[in-house]
Amino acid sequence: MTETVWHIRQALTGSLTETIIEYVHQGEYTRQQARCLQCDRYLQARGPVRRTVETLVGAVQLERPYFYYPACHVGLYPLDEVLGLSPGRIQLDVQKAAAKLVTEVPYDEAQRLFDDLTGVGMGSERMHTCTNHVAEGLTVLDVAPPRDEIARRIAAVAGGRFRRPVLVLGIDGAYVPTRPESARGRRPGQGRQRAKRALWRGQWRDAKGFRFYLMDGERIVHGLSWHQVQTEDQLGEALKQIKEAGVIPEDQVRLCVVADGASWIWKHVRALFPHACQVLDYYSKTTPRAYDSL
Repeated sequence: MTETVWHIRQALTGSLTETIIEYVHQGEYTRQQARCLQCDRYLQARGPVRRTVETLVGAVQLERPYFYYPACHVGLYPLDEVLGLSPGRIQLDVQKAAAKLVTEVPYDEAQRLFDDLTGVGMGSERMHTCTNHVAEGLTVLDVAPPRDEIARRIAAVAGGRFRRPVLVLGIDGAYVPTRPESARGRRPGQGRQRAKRALWRGQWRDAKGFRFYLMDGERIVHGLSWHQVQTEDQLGEALKQIKEAGVIPEDQVRLCVVADGASWIWKHVRALFPHACQVLDYYSKTTPRAYDSL
């Protein structure tokens, strides 16, 4: 019996959600007038338009009145605004759950686990897009573990040892292929029609990042990492935030920086961590001039 209910749970909870929405927001279902967002003119309701959204409790179908004023080219769905619906089919609760999962496991595995655990099918590419959307505006301090958690990991590695554990800071950069913003989402058009995607060409951009990790014999213990499509100044600012916030207790570790010979890396290292042990990665493809700058 529990297995049967488990397989139909999305349909059950989705239908229940539809009933609750219709009961709580009956006034929005029967609304006949709405104000234009541009000219403040009263608009008359047109025939109801059906929309299906995917949530963690299942697919929810809505039939709500539509308001449109041709002179201003403005279309309104007041019920969507009341419910706080996100653009597109997949809603914010699904996006947040997917983003949490992909921070723990690779995208392909996250796709399989997400379907098994929630009953909501979601492709790995869609997970990648949702994760980027959820992560917009985050800083390194938003994603870094708190200081007490870092201290706990350091204490676990340092247990029973005379010398302080080694904390490695690795910094590097690489060019990665990206899609331009013009290739994302939909082009302008009527809401009931999907506009054709514009032709676009990929763009190579510079991704830079760093990672703190502890050396524990033959294994490493992750501390924190920050990898973004960003400039060297932005990376330096992120490192500065970590240092000023005291996330890394430098008095409890022996800090070692490992990087190639790029001069922009060591500029930030000398400014923020002048007493760290500096290790040059000889296996990196770096020009002789960059090595000479050290």
